[in-house]
Amino acid sequence: MTDLHAFIAGLPKAELHVHHVGSASPRIVAELAARHPDSKVPTDPEALADYFTFTDFAHFIEVYLSVVDLIRTPEDVRLLTFEVARDMARQNIRYAELTVTPFSSTRRGIDEKAFMAAIEDAREAAETELGVVLGWCFDIPGEAGLEAAEETARLAVDLHPEGLVSFGLGGPEVGVPRPQFKPYFDRAIAAGLHSVPHAGETTGPQTIWDALNELGAERIGHGTSATQDPALLAHLAEHRIPLEVCPTSNIATRAVADLDEHPIKEMVAAGVLVTINSDDPPMFGSDLNNEYAVAARLLELDERGVAGLAKNAVEASFLDEAGKARIAAEIDAYTAAWLAP
Repeated sequence: MTDLHAFIAGLPKAELHVHHVGSASPRIVAELAARHPDSKVPTDPEALADYFTFTDFAHFIEVYLSVVDLIRTPEDVRLLTFEVARDMARQNIRYAELTVTPFSSTRRGIDEKAFMAAIEDAREAAETELGVVLGWCFDIPGEAGLEAAEETARLAVDLHPEGLVSFGLGGPEVGVPRPQFKPYFDRAIAAGLHSVPHAGETTGPQTIWDALNELGAERIGHGTSATQDPALLAHLAEHRIPLEVCPTSNIATRAVADLDEHPIKEMVAAGVLVTINSDDPPMFGSDLNNEYAVAARLLELDERGVAGLAKNAVEASFLDEAGKARIAAEIDAYTAAWLAP
């Protein structure tokens, strides 16, 4: 796998399922914790490895929200966003749709326009200085209920920062049925945003059906339980509805018991368009390069197969056609040069 790891490291990539706060590196989390000493988050980057060890999905949400609480000023928002892009650039990620939860910041007192200005300033700097193009997915934190849905829809539709491309729904699935969020997704879709809710991560296939039928989902975040329903798999394959698969995340949150039991093999065998993503990479001790290596092992892929996965993400992205063509051509050129005699 050594050569394949090297190939993956240099491969141009796109990422479609990665969370803003959840992408904060231990260095940045520790810096933010030091700025806000009333937090229980460790200020020692090494201690964060133990802090980011989760017993179950509920514990993951608890820890995640403690890190969210470190983002208290527009300066914190800008620092986090640009540093996430810097980490992406190191992995040769050319384009990423970063899931941002503005409600978590505005309810903590950050002015909504200052928040938008901070992420947009970081987005422009990331493209100019790092060559990383960012798009935003504004997502509803499901655990916060319809108040959060209303606020997220308002911020997305009324303020609509330039980088915003999609509307999502994250957080716990158990006890948070998808259909109640239909009016908010309808508003976002009417405003030109794409629908990309999480579904079927810790619940069964019905959650995915609800995301498709009630929320107009164009991609599914995780979709881990889709393999439990052959009719659903066939529907996803026929309609070319991509799944945003995050293997290490599914193990860390106990959504899947063991990596070798991950349903990605069944997804691919059914003809579903699968993309590889890192979700909350530092929290799970991973990054996108590692997720590609995991997928390559599970799917028994060589370099051409891995390049095909990378092109899946480009195809499934909401980048414009010229941007898609540019990255796809870069993937092809890189692969051809790597495999040349």
